[in-house]
Amino acid sequence: MSRDRRAARRQATRDEIVAAAWELVREQGLAGLALRDLGDRVGMKAQSLYSYFASKSEIYDAMFREGYLAFAAHNDDLVALADRVDADTATILRRTAHRFFEFCTSDPVRYQLLFQRTIPEFTPSPESYAVAVQAYEQMSELLAGIGVRDQATLDLWSAVLTGLTDQQISNDPGGARWSRLVDRAVDMLITESHTAATTDNESEKA
Repeated sequence: MSRDRRAARRQATRDEIVAAAWELVREQGLAGLALRDLGDRVGMKAQSLYSYFASKSEIYDAMFREGYLAFAAHNDDLVALADRVDADTATILRRTAHRFFEFCTSDPVRYQLLFQRTIPEFTPSPESYAVAVQAYEQMSELLAGIGVRDQATLDLWSAVLTGLTDQQISNDPGGARWSRLVDRAVDMLITESHTAATTDNESEKA
């Protein structure tokens, strides 16, 4: 068997293990991933998993990277919209907020892994974390269009959107109680961000 075919088969098995891990955590909770159960799900002994992943954390890392790649794909058309000359920034930000909200609430377990760090022993690898940073930078570029460039205001946007997401997942799963507030929250944040940007500009001139 050629090296390329062996590598392809190995990657296919890794992908199968990661897919099975997602199935298990959606059934049993993010912290409930047991290698014995995972091995059973893919038809191998738990010890054999170490031929493909060095540890459980490495499996979580592959899931983390896959989750952020899915997040980036989910927002691909927003990036294209933002590049249009006639694009309205406020509309783009509302759409971006709704996309974030929909992505997170559609898969609460994935949301926990990507945004809540609920696995104490897990830290993303530099390679996987770089994918997350790229997604964050896309949002930062959109906010820069309305003059938001300081970290504190970026943090405020992140806190409000994740707060709405947490409320929806925790208190009205499958409903729309907090999704109805997304546009209102974005409009409030845009107003606050414009005010902050104006204040900062005036302070720089003083």
